[in-house]
Amino acid sequence: MADVESFALDHTAVLAPYIRRIAVEHGPKGDAISNFDVRFVQPNEGEIPTAGLHTIEHVLASILRDHLDGVIDISPFGCRTGFHLIAWGEPSVADVVAAVRAGLTFIAEKATWDDVPGVDAISCGNYRDHSLHSAREWSKRILEQGLSLDAFERVGV
Repeated sequence: MADVESFALDHTAVLAPYIRRIAVEHGPKGDAISNFDVRFVQPNEGEIPTAGLHTIEHVLASILRDHLDGVIDISPFGCRTGFHLIAWGEPSVADVVAAVRAGLTFIAEKATWDDVPGVDAISCGNYRDHSLHSAREWSKRILEQGLSLDAFERVGV
């Protein structure tokens, strides 16, 4: 079996919330794709409830594209402590932090149900499992703690 970076990460040593570049991969034509660990909750100490995480995912999937060039996907971790963010090129961690902070601020302060994309049976595979209230509360909590530029030390929060 192939090694998976995430399974080699010492989840007891990180200090969430943070954003960390996991890797930059280059395709056969030299195109760079960056993978980021967008960790909102301290591993093994808590998790975002599924409905809130689902709503955060839907809003960030849309709003990040307004704040960061090259976003390919943002997908939640199965452990519900954060997301993988995949982007073309090599955006800086600081740029990713700024984009994610803008998205969380929007969710925490301004988002209405009408701002949450993909919440019907046609556009979502589990459309009944959303909570804007939970997404708003978790976004506020994450913003209050600050998004570190380093996974192992509170930097630039």
